[in-house]
Amino acid sequence: MTASDRRRELTGAVAGAAAAGALALVAGGQAWAAVTAERRAPLPPVAAVLSGADAAPLVPATGLVLLAAAVALLAVRRAGRIVVGLLLATAGGVLAWSGVRALTGGLDDAARRLPGVGRSAGAVTVDVAGAWPLLAVVAGLLGIGVGVLVVLRSHSWPAMGQRYERAPGSAPAGRPETDEDRAQAAWKALDRGEDPTT
Repeated sequence: MTASDRRRELTGAVAGAAAAGALALVAGGQAWAAVTAERRAPLPPVAAVLSGADAAPLVPATGLVLLAAAVALLAVRRAGRIVVGLLLATAGGVLAWSGVRALTGGLDDAARRLPGVGRSAGAVTVDVAGAWPLLAVVAGLLGIGVGVLVVLRSHSWPAMGQRYERAPGSAPAGRPETDEDRAQAAWKALDRGEDPTT
């Protein structure tokens, strides 16, 4: 695999994580269900809207995690990227589970917590708008896919600024190592907890 292919994979993973996070935030801000609660006559029924953030509070939270992970992919290296990949897959799983739960009738408790609905004496009807929970599921699956890709492939991806770094104790290319370079290398070794005299 060429260096450009590795860069393309990294770019795709960052874009995928950012897209999953953005989709989660969009889905979390929309109305996921219309709630109607019957009350004793002569009182009219109570109508309310259940937003994605109310129905599944983890949806906007995982959206922010996915966006942060997209940035972190650029900033961290090998072991750090694997941790970020696992975080992406976990956040994607939580996001997909939240959407599936909403689509399979798991919003009754959240509907009863809405103002005015929980105090009603009658039945509560929850009419789910399937598009937004489904978008959360899609975003979650994208997050899982990107996370798996990062865990499996990120060891070969380039790191930010890697080409501009020197090996510890080495002089810049084109000039011999000076006493000042050696002194700086010794101090850096001490900072790392190493003995510079060995």
